[in-house]
Amino acid sequence: MSSTSAIRASWHALPVEMKLAIVDQLDVDGVRPFSKVNHESYSMSIPFLFRCVHIQSAEALQQYATHVPKIYLRHIRQLTICTKRAKQPARGSPQPARVTDALCDILPHCSQLEQLTLSLAASPAKAVIPCFQQLRELTSLCIDHCGDEARSPLSERLVVSIAATVPNLRHLSLDRITRSALHAPDLVGAKPFVPVVIGDEDIPDHALLGRELRLPSLLRLPTLKNLRIRDTHLGDPQWECMPVCCALEVLDLGSCYHESNDYNRICTERIMGNIGHTVDECALNTALTSQTFAHAKHPERPLTKLRKVHLTPLFPVENVVDTLTTLSDSPVESLSVQCHEDDVVDMCSALEDFLNIRAERGEKGFYKHLNEITVTAVSDLADALDIGVGSKKRAPEVLTGENADAVRRLQAFMRDLRLGAFAKEPEVPVVKPTTVNGRGRSASAPAALQL
Repeated sequence: MSSTSAIRASWHALPVEMKLAIVDQLDVDGVRPFSKVNHESYSMSIPFLFRCVHIQSAEALQQYATHVPKIYLRHIRQLTICTKRAKQPARGSPQPARVTDALCDILPHCSQLEQLTLSLAASPAKAVIPCFQQLRELTSLCIDHCGDEARSPLSERLVVSIAATVPNLRHLSLDRITRSALHAPDLVGAKPFVPVVIGDEDIPDHALLGRELRLPSLLRLPTLKNLRIRDTHLGDPQWECMPVCCALEVLDLGSCYHESNDYNRICTERIMGNIGHTVDECALNTALTSQTFAHAKHPERPLTKLRKVHLTPLFPVENVVDTLTTLSDSPVESLSVQCHEDDVVDMCSALEDFLNIRAERGEKGFYKHLNEITVTAVSDLADALDIGVGSKKRAPEVLTGENADAVRRLQAFMRDLRLGAFAKEPEVPVVKPTTVNGRGRSASAPAALQL
């Protein structure tokens, strides 16, 4: 018997459980060729081939709903769907099937689905909402609008109804959701122009939320732990007084590009004043002031549990010190800063000012728990920091010239603070050096500065 025949005979002699355990050790590139060996190997590979599914267009979604056996969908754990058209149909050609029909064909069969990302070019019909009731394993939901907000907006009423229908939702990420005229009549025809959805009144009342399918109603979802909202108008006054039924741990708030920085700041302060007492980690696009605490609705001050703070590239550099001072009563342990590469020098200078205040007030416990600062540069503001659900890992930019010099000055400043501190103060800065290339002219980001 040849060695190949012996190996084949040994493989066939293994029990099914052992074969599945072996296949489970393969990555996707290994499973695909294995699945083509014979019928048995294909059947064994199905759970692994369908574990993570990416559907990249409306046409692909239609093909998937039509041709993939429904029994295979039970193996999907992570599903990403984009409903943009791959190409515009020629004039006179038949219209493709509706996105709603395809979603309704697929979602009810995804019984083991844990993470779902929907990149929607327009609002699907309300018929899609009941499909989410069956997704009992779904804990992470990302919905973003990838279409034209003025022509085909994504309704907040639809999105809130979908989120409230998921039985065990813990992580929710929303991008470019459009306010409903039903809940924001003050925005209709007002300046500055903010797109609103008209005609979504027919979305049925929800068993939990009733008619109030507005964004602040998300705070009434008892299972929610992680909430991320970006590029969305947060001016609904209900954010300030909505009853909070969840214990949010991660809060990532963006800003609305139709409104001013001051308006966005007020919106952020309202939200944090209502729900910040449970937050452990937050990302900020806008500055905070002492008014954050004026909006507090709980006996304890907001953000008393806050341990991790992230500043995104959209955060104004001139407000770094003021905002960090506002958060000085929080037990912050980690500060992560992202900035545009054009702002690296100013950001390093602002962090030096902040650390100077920390050194001067050290005996009073100013940021006494802080042990790490991470500075990362980006070349595109679209690469704004994501935390928690929907987070994307990106390769860091390489800092050169004056940017690299600014990082090195910050590191040297922290070394001086450490050398000048008393031994009885263990929280003094200790620098983890930034990688410098052989010529000593560039530095990689992020620069992790351990305190």
